[in-house]
Amino acid sequence: MNIGLVAHDARKKLMQNFCIAYRAILVQHDLFATGTTGRLVEEVTNLTIHKYLPGHLGGQSQLGIEIEHNAIDLLIFLRDPMTAKHYEDSMLELVSLCDMHNIPVATNLASAELMIKSLERGDLEFREAYK
Repeated sequence: MNIGLVAHDARKKLMQNFCIAYRAILVQHDLFATGTTGRLVEEVTNLTIHKYLPGHLGGQSQLGIEIEHNAIDLLIFLRDPMTAKHYEDSMLELVSLCDMHNIPVATNLASAELMIKSLERGDLEFREAYK
């Protein structure tokens, strides 16, 4: 499955820790991320990640195009609710695209952990049929 990874600045360390904790699951899938998030995760996990531009330079839009083409199966977008207003338009765009294309999206650690465990159990296999 293709997994998108995005994290606001205040959540990048959390994304790194999440990916370290679930590396054994993530290594079995193709990972796509905005530039800075992807680089930081790659550095600590040694996972192979396809990196787009940094989010503020168009990386979120590039990821959005992949979502529009139904090429992403799961999006983990760890957002910072304290600074979300600065990023609200791009965040809403990604979440709306996921809603339109029936792509599961996690916006916090709790939902990300539920989704990654569901992925491990095979609960998201419906995405293959949906494509």
